[in-house]
Amino acid sequence: MADDKHKRDIDVVARDCIALRVRMLNRIVTNIYDEVLRPLGLKASQFNVLVAAAKLGLARPQRVCEILQMDVSTLSRNAERMIAKGWLEAVPGEDGRMQSLRVTARGSRLLEQAIPAWEQAQRRARGLLGREGAALLAKTTERLGKQAVS
Repeated sequence: MADDKHKRDIDVVARDCIALRVRMLNRIVTNIYDEVLRPLGLKASQFNVLVAAAKLGLARPQRVCEILQMDVSTLSRNAERMIAKGWLEAVPGEDGRMQSLRVTARGSRLLEQAIPAWEQAQRRARGLLGREGAALLAKTTERLGKQAVS
């Protein structure tokens, strides 16, 4: 009897798990962006960090993490690689401890080159999700982002 319940529970999880579906969607969509950005030596995660840093001007790591819903260690790992490639620079804070990030001229040129690739990936992802799916995703992430920051 317990085995039957266990099998039913497993079937429910396999069929209905939101985390599974979101992770699957994440992998599929990220692969689309990574594929088109690869010729530039860039990954989607790095592209997002560059965009956030460019938008902020002088980007405090904590703020980038809030915007991208990324943990500090992941940002730190990405930022180290991006600094080594000359796309970002670390700017010491006034107290000498906290470093902010700033896009370099090289990083800015890379962003300019990456925009057409991003547009291509964006079209492919929208095609995959459909107009309604893309709109629902945008609405949901906007709502969740507001909850995360407040």
